[in-house]
Amino acid sequence: MNVATTDPKRRALGKGLDSLLPRAQSNAAVETEGGRPREIVLELVDNNPFQTRSQMNEDQLAELAASITANGVVQPILVRPMSNGRFQLIAGERRLRASKLAGKTTVPAILRQVSDEQAMEITIVENLQRADLNPMEQARAYERLSREFHMTQEQMAQRTGKDRATVANFLRLLRLPAGVQTRVEKGELTFGHARALLAFEHAEEMEKAAQRIASLSLSVRQTETYVQGQLDPSRNEKKEPKPKPPIDPNVRDAQEQLQRALGLKVTVEDKNGRGKVIIEYGRLEDFDALMERLVGK
Repeated sequence: MNVATTDPKRRALGKGLDSLLPRAQSNAAVETEGGRPREIVLELVDNNPFQTRSQMNEDQLAELAASITANGVVQPILVRPMSNGRFQLIAGERRLRASKLAGKTTVPAILRQVSDEQAMEITIVENLQRADLNPMEQARAYERLSREFHMTQEQMAQRTGKDRATVANFLRLLRLPAGVQTRVEKGELTFGHARALLAFEHAEEMEKAAQRIASLSLSVRQTETYVQGQLDPSRNEKKEPKPKPPIDPNVRDAQEQLQRALGLKVTVEDKNGRGKVIIEYGRLEDFDALMERLVGK
């Protein structure tokens, strides 16, 4: 089911969660008047089966728990009621987990009646609008929007507030081999590192390069240079300067005499009695003095 096209009255995504949430039309017991939050028992809230986030920063979670202990939950979580009297989380997993960590027994929540498809779409878009997803989580979230809701890159960009090129670059990360994707998830490689690795055609090349980048802690710029060097080895070959041919003692002696006479740097290039004399000057006054000495003017 493509939620983005089956409900013509829905407003575009990316304009706040409220635009994604059709209110229940007949179940007044489910939703408080005006959509105001109500306290629900934490133990009755089930995890979100559509969650795209795979990792969560434990330090940040502890900080949020401390804030909740001191100030309570500032922003309610979003849930949908289930037929068995329980609730399923739609948005607000960090707040839910931090509330449990803070020892809370209830949490403020806004209830909405939404379908599985709507819940999945809301979850993915809400996650993509956050700044703390790792690059691979974002890539997989965009892929799900494409696969589950048949969205184009342009549509995904509009609904998540990103530009289309950004969406395309995240989707390209899915070409990385599993081992490299894991490094990105763990923070060993950044989005910039991962993009640079995509210049390779084969997974083995990407994995080998990723290992080197991580072990040497290369910057993104250094990584780009390294990758280009691997793709074009001639970039790494330092051209050795050609050795200067030995100067004939007589030529050297003539060169030194000219330098003393003119007071300027002189180079004599001779090959079998033929060659040229190069006189270098650094100021116009030196040139004028040279002209006067040579031609008497």
